[in-house]
Amino acid sequence: MSALFAHENGLFVPSADTAGPWDSGSQHGGAVAALATDVFERREEVAGLVAGRLSFEFLRPVPVAPLALELEVLRPGRRVVEMSARLHAGGVEVCRAGALFLAPVPPGLPAADPLAPEPMPGPQAGRDYRFGLDREAPEDSRGFAPRALEMRFLDRPFDPGPARVWMRPRLELFADRPFSALARLAATADFGNGVAAPLPFADYIFINADLSIHLTRAPRGEWIGIDARTHAVGGGVGLAESLVHDEQGPVARAFQSLVVAPRG
Repeated sequence: MSALFAHENGLFVPSADTAGPWDSGSQHGGAVAALATDVFERREEVAGLVAGRLSFEFLRPVPVAPLALELEVLRPGRRVVEMSARLHAGGVEVCRAGALFLAPVPPGLPAADPLAPEPMPGPQAGRDYRFGLDREAPEDSRGFAPRALEMRFLDRPFDPGPARVWMRPRLELFADRPFSALARLAATADFGNGVAAPLPFADYIFINADLSIHLTRAPRGEWIGIDARTHAVGGGVGLAESLVHDEQGPVARAFQSLVVAPRG
């Protein structure tokens, strides 16, 4: 199985399979989010804690080029750890990421989520689909969506409106280790604006400038699903929101602020 990133001389070197749909020279936000999440959760400071929030600010397109990552622990502690990471390409800052890890809720407490939504139908109910920019991609396509992830849609791809889809990696994150469940969740959550496209890809762009994820528990298993919808109102701001699931049920909510504009 191929890997999305390699370590070389202290840098993270991406493969062509990290590329996004808008520009083959720029990485998909999900690849960048998975990379930063992997770095966060492997810090010894967060041992025994649970991720409560992940955030990613895409300051400019992240090139398919070697990345330097600088990490800072902003708030060390036994119950709360907050971290920040800055990713640079060629000396230019391209992404800023944040993570908040918290002590887990003690077991045995009364249930406190009376409005919890129902789980999505499982991935076995979905249809396999290689997701391209405006149609099903050929099997030999490179890029994060068509090659790095297996997708099973519960709704018809590219129908306007909300969409539900399950995803799991086809590739490893690094050659010496696979995606963790949390990194899979970060990668999948960045697809909300793409799978729940409100407008035709051929005529419009709707690129997310950020991604924020709030979790209610640690994700489990290899499949991550999103129930996504996109809002785009004239004179307002584009917003994609996703309810994120694993096979045991809802696990997080994700939001993306969007740049929506006609092509041309």
